[in-house]
Amino acid sequence: MAVELQHLTKRSENYSQWYNDLVLKADLAEQSAVRGCMVIKPYGYAIWEKMQHQLDKMFKETGVQNAYFPLLIPKSFLSREAEHVEGFAKECAVVTHHRLMNDPNGGGVVVDPEARLEEELIIRPTSETIIWNTYKNWITSYRDLPILVNQWANVMRWEMRTRLFLRTAEFLWQEGHCAHATAEESEARTVEMINLYADFAEKYMAMPVIKGVKTANERFAGAVNTYTIEAMMQDGKALQSGTSHNLGQNFAKAFDVTFVNKDNKPEYVWANSWGVSTRLMGALIMTHSDDNGLVLPPNLAPIQVVIVPIYKNEEQRNAVTEKVHPIVNALRAKGISVKYDDADNRRPGFKFADYELKGVPVRLAIGARDLENGTVEVMRRDTLQKEIDQLDTIVDRIPALLEEIQENIFQKALKQREEMTVKVDTWEEFTQAIEKGGFILAPWDGTTETEERIKELTKATIRCIPLGQPDEPGVDMLTGKPSPRRVLFARSY
Repeated sequence: MAVELQHLTKRSENYSQWYNDLVLKADLAEQSAVRGCMVIKPYGYAIWEKMQHQLDKMFKETGVQNAYFPLLIPKSFLSREAEHVEGFAKECAVVTHHRLMNDPNGGGVVVDPEARLEEELIIRPTSETIIWNTYKNWITSYRDLPILVNQWANVMRWEMRTRLFLRTAEFLWQEGHCAHATAEESEARTVEMINLYADFAEKYMAMPVIKGVKTANERFAGAVNTYTIEAMMQDGKALQSGTSHNLGQNFAKAFDVTFVNKDNKPEYVWANSWGVSTRLMGALIMTHSDDNGLVLPPNLAPIQVVIVPIYKNEEQRNAVTEKVHPIVNALRAKGISVKYDDADNRRPGFKFADYELKGVPVRLAIGARDLENGTVEVMRRDTLQKEIDQLDTIVDRIPALLEEIQENIFQKALKQREEMTVKVDTWEEFTQAIEKGGFILAPWDGTTETEERIKELTKATIRCIPLGQPDEPGVDMLTGKPSPRRVLFARSY
């Protein structure tokens, strides 16, 4: 067993510690010298790049273009939309000076007191304000609309209780910001993007999600409506994995962004914004991985197939290498990422454990005896099952095997979610169910007061009002007041 695995906590012992161990041992990320901020290591960043590449492709297929806006936002901009500033005020990092100087008393570098900014600048917690200030210069007529823009960026939300990928002060994300001529177009785009996120989560992350609408209490600061996708982690907790916000005309009014409509009348622009972040990395880890390490869906694995040679001498090594190179080239020609690990500074057993830890979907092992028999040992990461296959047909076998692994990982996660989702009608049933973990569909009277009371008593929140759910009149489990439908409760990250 590799040294890394010897120190990987089991999920059943301490799920939270298992997660922290795995992020570190699998070389995904680590804490930085800046409290609350992380270093994303090359292997972790390679997974994020694959997510980024696929999402970017999907965005562009809907007409979205990428742009970039400033990191620093004038403080006054955040004051223009009252609900927005209230939502982010406690999370903002503030730049007050523009210059350093050497301490005349020999105390090293200090802030130059003469370099105070006339107006403080905020490191962006999100970019609605700076972008809508910009859109004012871009929009005059309905002919300028729609504007469909996304930016890949970092943001800062001051957070001292951190967990790698799930909650850090600085994180990477994408934020889309669209401007429309009508409320209907803006709503359609808002829904289109949450559907896109759900497709990405299920088809690429192999992570089943529930699409829904946030309650007024949980929606994005400054939004008219927030759509969400909610995923269940293996410990039964929910993780908000993507959001899309219908902003109505709130930001257009705050920044006076108007256009002349087709009736030649001035009108405020309609807006939406939508985003996912490196939190998806945490979701990927906690949805699929096991006590042996990461389990990565092939569609997002940086290395989809690793080939490890088994040899006793240089002659055997050369013979295996000669046979493997055409296989590597043929697989790459099919668009499959392959690594041939013939490094002689690590034993095969260490390599096996290391690639298990890093979640490589398929491992091939080939030795001198395999060459004689025309065979190859195939190990799939999702089941840890080994089988012997034919060397001559392995190139044709791999694509189907990767698809099979992708589907199996998804179905396993879906089965767990279904098994850990219950309907309850009474408070007693609810309190018992919430202690077991998982998703709970329960009646709610629609008031923020009841929502807050349930959270206070149980630490459970309404994750969403699921989309496509028929009305199911009942009575609120806590207050006994009429309830029009069931909503999704869970404890969450």
